[in-house]
Amino acid sequence: MASILIVDDEPAIRFALAELLAERGHDTIEAENGSVALAKLDEADVVITDLAMPGMDGLALLAAVRARAPQLPVVLLTARGTERTAVAALKGGAFDYLTKPFDVDELAAVIDRAAEVATLRARDRRSTAERWLGAQVVGRSAAMEKLWSSVERLAAREVPVLVTGETGTGKELVASLLHAASKRAAGPLVRFNCAAIPAELAEAELFGHAKGAYTGAQTARRGFFAEAHGGTLVLDEVGELPLALQAKMLRAVQSGEIQPVGKGTIEKVDVRIVACTNRDLREESRAGRFREDLYFRLAVVEVRVPPLRERREDIAPLARAFAARFAERFAIDRVRIEPALLDALATREWPGNVRELEGTIARLVATSEDGTLRAEDLAPERASAPPKSDATFREKIAAYEKALLLEALDASDGNQSEAARRLGLSRPTMIDRLKRLGLS
Repeated sequence: MASILIVDDEPAIRFALAELLAERGHDTIEAENGSVALAKLDEADVVITDLAMPGMDGLALLAAVRARAPQLPVVLLTARGTERTAVAALKGGAFDYLTKPFDVDELAAVIDRAAEVATLRARDRRSTAERWLGAQVVGRSAAMEKLWSSVERLAAREVPVLVTGETGTGKELVASLLHAASKRAAGPLVRFNCAAIPAELAEAELFGHAKGAYTGAQTARRGFFAEAHGGTLVLDEVGELPLALQAKMLRAVQSGEIQPVGKGTIEKVDVRIVACTNRDLREESRAGRFREDLYFRLAVVEVRVPPLRERREDIAPLARAFAARFAERFAIDRVRIEPALLDALATREWPGNVRELEGTIARLVATSEDGTLRAEDLAPERASAPPKSDATFREKIAAYEKALLLEALDASDGNQSEAARRLGLSRPTMIDRLKRLGLS
């Protein structure tokens, strides 16, 4: 199955093509002209376009697609007598052409071949990205295949991407793939955790500073933007970015200009931005906690990473991959997972998602006596809500919050900063809640 973008100024043609392709299992997207098509390009695996259209014709659209997404197959539809033009288009990079009125079977065959080529190219890009990452990308559920397809298309395109999803879903891996499969792969991949650095230091960390810019600045320092020049800057937990700093971030994102703290000069940087968050930034902007103009700049394309409970078929292969990794790390010759354990893992809710599953497998491997991971060694699953009792609503909420904090601390070996990151909190907020609940 592929996502086919149909471009034709005649609604009847678009309808007929969409019906035909849907019958063969493809998803379809429609555009009435080239300009609309370019706005929807990121959703497509294959483009099929009419040659003669008002405004931007098929040849102009082909050139624009080749410039923006050179790996995307484009099939042209031509009228009788324009085959010579279509053949010339093939030399310009078109995948194939068909003449109107087209033969249904011939059209279907061409689209199937184009979709197959798109799939093979995507697999090749994923393999290349895995080599760059030095790790296998695990996850073959329908939800993850859709995600990987989006990531593979977007990797080659120089648009800012906002990666959203719950804590522990793997947003950082998606960001790494977007870099590794892009034209910037040979450049630096730099990460900045917006929640990990105090607000008063974040500006200097991001944009750099001159010597003596503030107390303790004994030498000049390049910021994260400058370090990412020619590559990709990943903004982890971007929803935690201090509001006062967001205006300067907006300038850097939209113009590529930064001003180090304590310097009067402007510097140009060439950086692709990939932002990650577990917050709803649209809602945050409505509430006045995040600049709406910065949100729109960061979310030119938004990619959602599904939680583990929406792709349970990935739990077993992930568990096997983690078991193999930790067996090597802990110098264990052979690890075996009992089927009963895989069944038990598949029924859990995994509020901490992939990161929680990884921690669980690491514990089982580390504590196994003979390399066999058994269901009986699995710790009881924490209740998703406190048990019914005569406690007040506030007491129940406090008990639930306390359980979440303890679970995060346990999974982070007591590291408060890591526990805060897992829960999507800033470290000061984490410490405040620990104190409030008597856990400090």
